[in-house]
Amino acid sequence: MQRFLDRKMTRMALVLAGAALTATALAGPGAPKIPKGLAGLGGRFDLAGERKAEVLYFIQETRFVHLGFDGERTGMETYAFKVRCVPAALSGKGGDEYTVREFSIRAGEGEAETIPELAGWSYVFKLTDSGRDEKGQVLGIPHARFEGLTTSGGAKLSTVAGYPIYNSFIDFHSFNDVFARPVMGGGGIQDLRTIGQVVRHASAFSEPPVNLGEGIKAGSVFRNGDIKLVFKGIGLVDGAACAVVGYDSGESTLKMIMPMGAEKEIVTEGGSEYLGDIHIDLATRWVRKVTLDEFVVTETRLPATGSPAAGQKIPSYTVRHLLTRLVSREEFER
Repeated sequence: MQRFLDRKMTRMALVLAGAALTATALAGPGAPKIPKGLAGLGGRFDLAGERKAEVLYFIQETRFVHLGFDGERTGMETYAFKVRCVPAALSGKGGDEYTVREFSIRAGEGEAETIPELAGWSYVFKLTDSGRDEKGQVLGIPHARFEGLTTSGGAKLSTVAGYPIYNSFIDFHSFNDVFARPVMGGGGIQDLRTIGQVVRHASAFSEPPVNLGEGIKAGSVFRNGDIKLVFKGIGLVDGAACAVVGYDSGESTLKMIMPMGAEKEIVTEGGSEYLGDIHIDLATRWVRKVTLDEFVVTETRLPATGSPAAGQKIPSYTVRHLLTRLVSREEFER
């Protein structure tokens, strides 16, 4: 048995050594040359240059697909919004001014309903070193705006039901600003200079709070894994040359605490991994497109009460798909 293990380890060492020699050879003088017409791909890029001062229009859609552990789909919701951006250089407000045109929710394949309270809402976005504002709110997105929301159909949304609406704006700015803008001290987009390069993002292993209003208590947190950015290459989006930057959160975890009556709590814990691509316009440095796929497995524990469901543990598997697009004013206003 020992001889078998020794032979196995020897073969493994030879394979690894061969791989290392191959990698060295590819990087050396004998490496394949880039075709003449594509020689620019071997150069150095600046993905963190100053963004062009122009008014922009974005549409973002996020689908939550719920799956049973038998593989059957059990439900789906779609959250979508349109937002106009007036960059700081034009807004005169010390930050980028965003104005929401509309926010909609659709259950399954049913008719979409809008959130009237968010139509016309404007806010100024300023990215801080800590990622929070003076109130401790993540990315400065105000919690109060997402309390007591109702749909155009008259349904009142609890804080828990409204959380994906709030999180849509967290997602939007995380990809458009946290990942796609330079980071003080390094570990950001500015460190990706050549195609194929990988960096650990400064937000790796961070623990942003996810509490919201009275429905999701303090102590609720999302723990990011070893977040990596990779400069995948150059592509076209709507005819514009874009740097394609991939991101991967690594193995992340989450905990949400929700009150249930007097001194009782519903606790949800689980794991998540999200990954996708950010397409950065090389001419304007604005994000033209973002994709995300996230896979979330959780278990919700109900408190001990007198009800039949008391003490139950409810497993859940959810997949999220997000698409953010920079669009024309005409498409935005349709």
